[in-house]
Amino acid sequence: MHIVKGYPDGVFAWVDLSTNDTEAAKAFYTGLFGWEHVDMPLGDFGFYTMYQIDGHNVAGMGPMPPDMQEQGVPPFWSSYVKHSDVDSIAAKTAEAGGTVMMEPMDIFESGRMAMFQDPTGAVFGVWQPNNHIGAQVVNQPNALVWNELQTRDKESARAFYRSVFGWGDNEDESGYVTYAVDGRIQAGMLQMDENFPDYVPSNWMPYFMVEDVEATAAKAQELGGTVMVPPHEAGEMGTFTVIQDPQGAVFTAMRFNGPTDTPPG
Repeated sequence: MHIVKGYPDGVFAWVDLSTNDTEAAKAFYTGLFGWEHVDMPLGDFGFYTMYQIDGHNVAGMGPMPPDMQEQGVPPFWSSYVKHSDVDSIAAKTAEAGGTVMMEPMDIFESGRMAMFQDPTGAVFGVWQPNNHIGAQVVNQPNALVWNELQTRDKESARAFYRSVFGWGDNEDESGYVTYAVDGRIQAGMLQMDENFPDYVPSNWMPYFMVEDVEATAAKAQELGGTVMVPPHEAGEMGTFTVIQDPQGAVFTAMRFNGPTDTPPG
């Protein structure tokens, strides 16, 4: 198993789940992906959970703030881009027409983070690592393998991320956009169409790699989840399914027909 030691700037490095029932979420994700979990006390804020494979971090989870729960916000996955200067990204985000939702702040000795919203409405985080680099296992079974922007304004999003992170982008014949950092393709973007319900906002969707999509979809249902998009072919790339966990957070599981890129770092 390849263990990531660090990430270059501008590359997605972490995902975490905000949920209204951490114990139920643990049961679902450990059952689905075989993840281990370690709870880290946060004082008055409860616990932050590290999901792991063989003791190596793959994703995180924390309780959703009470005010968000009171507003009826459903549980959600957040994606974080690694950058060595989160404060500079906050300034660039504002200049490019985005919104700083959470100002840069230190997270104990782990690192520094902030949360942003792009001009199309998609929310993402930026992580400046200290003791916590992000995911130590990616692009391997049961770990993060892709992050996809699903947006209702593709051109505005392209301009925004090009300005903030300097991402290069390429559009294929189907209109799908891939983002690259120093030539390494590391994320994608699609234009939301009539297949997406009006209530679904622009968002960053995490993809977890699996070896058997059909079995993953069946297991998710067995554990109380909902298969929102049944196993479906993604052109020549492979097969994917979109799953909603029992509390309401949505993610994609995908099997690739060919090998994935070697993890970064």
